Amino acid sequence: MAKISLIVNGRPATADIDPRTLLVQFLRENLHLTGTHVGCDTSQCGACIVHLDGKAVKSCTTLAVMADGHEIKTIEGLTADGASLHPMQEAFREHHGLQCGFCTPGMIMTAIDMVRRKGYDLDDRTIREELEGNLCRCTGYQNIVTSIAAGAMAMAKSDLA
Repeated sequence: MAKISLIVNGRPATADIDPRTLLVQFLRENLHLTGTHVGCDTSQCGACIVHLDGKAVKSCTTLAVMADGHEIKTIEGLTADGASLHPMQEAFREHHGLQCGFCTPGMIMTAIDMVRRKGYDLDDRTIREELEGNLCRCTGYQNIVTSIAAGAMAMAKSDLA
């Protein structure tokens, strides 16, 4: 067993885990944060994306022990308890950027990381290129692209940027 201590969504978390435990398993099974999804187990779909020290990572290919001493943010941690939606979440809702919702947490976490790296003024080509590691089986992506562009502009006006 390996002992890990990390900060998840602003709260300390400590556990004794099998060193082979994936970060996605730790989040879902140990912490019961089920917004991070397992879609493929091969790092292809992006449904498992979380932020590790502010950077997007695929938690299905990251060992939980690699997060020891670090900070993780999941979809559940984007806003404080009882607060309104994060601007990117609101943009997905407003612009119909989701259908079944399975890929949505990973898309949103990717989009927020994209804004952090690329800035607020994102064109369609940039968004589509940056979404290369995220798959959606329900939409044609146009509403996702529109949602991300709108969310980026909303983040520019928000204190959650």
